Amino acid sequence: MIKNYFKTAWRSLMKNKTFSFINILGLTIGITVCMMIYLFIMNEFSVDSFHKNGDSIYRVMRGAAMDDKSISVAYLSGMHAPALLNDFKGQIVNAVRVSQNDNLFTVGAKSFHEKKELDVDTGFFSLFSFPLIKGNPTTVLKDLNSAVLTESTAKKYFGSVDDAMGKIIMLNKETPLKVTGVAKDVPSDSHLDFDIVMPLERHKDAGWMTSWVNNGVYTYIQLAPNVSQAQIEKQLPTFVDKYLGNDLRKYGFKWSISLTPLKDVYFDSTGLDNAKHGDKTVVYIFLSIAILILLIACINFMNLSTIRAAERSKEVGLRKVLGALRNNLVWQFIGESVLLTTISCILSVGLLLLVMPWYNQLLGYTLNVSWNTLPVYLFFVGVIIVVGFLAGSYPAFFLSGFSPIQALKGKLKLGKSGASFRQALVVVQFCISVFLIVGTIIITKQMSYVKNKQLGYDKAQTLIIPIDNSDIYTNLYSFKTELQNQTVVQSVAAMSGEPGGFFDGHMFDVEGHDEKWNARTEFADFEYVKTLGLKVISGRDFSAQFSTDTTDAVIINKTAAAKLGWTPQQAIGKWIFNAVRDSNKRRIIGVVDDFNFQSLKQDVDALVISPADDRRQILVKLRPGSLDAAIQIVQNAYNKAAPAYPLEYKFLDQQFGELYQKDIRQQTILSVFAGLAIFVACLGLFGLASFTATKRFKEIGVRKVLGSSVQGIVVLLSKDLLKPVLIATCIALPAGYWAMDKWLQNFAYKTTLSWWIFALAALLTFGIAFTTVCIKAVKAAMANPVKSLRTE
Repeated sequence: MIKNYFKTAWRSLMKNKTFSFINILGLTIGITVCMMIYLFIMNEFSVDSFHKNGDSIYRVMRGAAMDDKSISVAYLSGMHAPALLNDFKGQIVNAVRVSQNDNLFTVGAKSFHEKKELDVDTGFFSLFSFPLIKGNPTTVLKDLNSAVLTESTAKKYFGSVDDAMGKIIMLNKETPLKVTGVAKDVPSDSHLDFDIVMPLERHKDAGWMTSWVNNGVYTYIQLAPNVSQAQIEKQLPTFVDKYLGNDLRKYGFKWSISLTPLKDVYFDSTGLDNAKHGDKTVVYIFLSIAILILLIACINFMNLSTIRAAERSKEVGLRKVLGALRNNLVWQFIGESVLLTTISCILSVGLLLLVMPWYNQLLGYTLNVSWNTLPVYLFFVGVIIVVGFLAGSYPAFFLSGFSPIQALKGKLKLGKSGASFRQALVVVQFCISVFLIVGTIIITKQMSYVKNKQLGYDKAQTLIIPIDNSDIYTNLYSFKTELQNQTVVQSVAAMSGEPGGFFDGHMFDVEGHDEKWNARTEFADFEYVKTLGLKVISGRDFSAQFSTDTTDAVIINKTAAAKLGWTPQQAIGKWIFNAVRDSNKRRIIGVVDDFNFQSLKQDVDALVISPADDRRQILVKLRPGSLDAAIQIVQNAYNKAAPAYPLEYKFLDQQFGELYQKDIRQQTILSVFAGLAIFVACLGLFGLASFTATKRFKEIGVRKVLGSSVQGIVVLLSKDLLKPVLIATCIALPAGYWAMDKWLQNFAYKTTLSWWIFALAALLTFGIAFTTVCIKAVKAAMANPVKSLRTE
């Protein structure tokens, strides 16, 4: 019986090749998109799930109050971990600190500047389940001068894993390290990433390891089996007051400590850190798009199968006369749907393999398809069952309900209710398509606005060079001097944070204000304002002519003055005191106009620019001219200052653009999927146009004989088909406006939702739909009427 069902289904597909092709193509695209997004979602929600003790591991977070807002910070002092183990004996069974660093590693004559280095406590590989190919997890980091490489790093250094074990690598050309272990490469579903791991004990005398208010490490703890997160968090306020109470009261800080489960760290984008994070909103957007495109493909199948009912009515009538029960016919037609879905699934696998390289490039990491795992096959089985039954259920019950007498007489009519239902399905299809087109246009417009907005500083031809090694830090003055003597260099400045980068927040005592005041801080040298081209609107810039500027002066921005209740002119001469950084009060000598030193998703914040020593980045402003020659000059100067390290740089405009990388990826993906959605919808519209033209073939012939023009016939055939598109556009535009207005709320600076955006979306949709219909309508209108009339 089942074999007969599929044999009949196959013959039906072959008999109606056009309709079968449209259905298979639409479903193949829909299933491929679903599979791409399924792999993405599986990867996102499986981050850190491979750790054996994952359910009992938590990251300790520091909460801080800033301008009546609460922020979460992942960095803690090195003092926290041993104190937590001591004060929560029996409740916390393990604590591991992790510090992210980068250093120069040398093997023979080869040097490697590793950006993904972790310095950790010895229990790191016991707490986390990063598999070791070589080495014992409990002892691999016991030796102070030991190192664990990943498999790829071991091969890069020594050619193979076996050759790496026991070998010596040099840290910054001065400290020998013995390779005591080799770990498997870190999977993409880990929020921690590394190429080399070393003992944290090397930094035991660093400030962030010995001072409670100096923070530089992540702290992970493992709770005992019978201990809950709530039990520990209930006791943490007492813990904070015990160890940090005096410092917090002294500096005016408002800190708290909380726990974040390891499984939630990846999606916890509120915490300030340098770990890898995901965005649940993006995941849900992807999921919604997958469902919508698959829904469009299913609607195509339902529509085209239903309008073919008249052609198959005699088949149904004959089957019923010969004794077929309705449930037999239902299963027959659902079997056809399942067969068609199965074919689409097989084709989607091939299409998926073709698009995966592009998809991985877009995501920024590699999604591996594990064909030997059960979830992949469960996905395809689920699609076949759900889509097969969903897309095939309505046509099956519709076709199996025909009266055999009417069917055999050929008097079957689809009726007005059937036509209304089909039009409703077309409305749903094009609602989705118009909605995606509106989203694509607005996201593209916003990204263009962000890229072209005047930020209040000059980012053109400016290099950012990180101060990420001891050589460049030690020789910073000579490096600056060397560059400033070059004619191709306009100015050079060293600072703690470049625009678009990270800016510390500090508490200040301020003249005339009883409460402590919080602001972002920039620790920069005297060339900062000049290099960025900032506008001084009151007072003056830092100057070497004033010997006290180094210790006694600060510059603030216009927003800082306003938040303190001053005009730019009133701010000049007022004192401000940062108890953490300075030993004496500083005077405000200048106010600069506001500039967007953070993302455009945030309003301009209060900023204090101080010459206090904390240099992490160098900005090199180049003069207009030959860029390649200028970079070579910078390269030569860098080689003199830090000969062991390669010059690594990026452009300031590139840095700012990276802030919106996720949004740009969303734009690209939405654009592709919007195009696919309207393509699949138009496939269905083309099928409906084909059916309409065939159904009205004789009518068209009569009209042409009676003098109707091609244009008139095209309009006649098009108006009924384009009516649901028009209705869909009217529904989708307000929905698109509402959704994109919500999305734009993520930006402090945003483009306007102009009327022409929605007019363009409507015009694009209507134009594409009209072109699709016209292809078939024109062909039908230009056919020789004799062919249709001679059959009478």
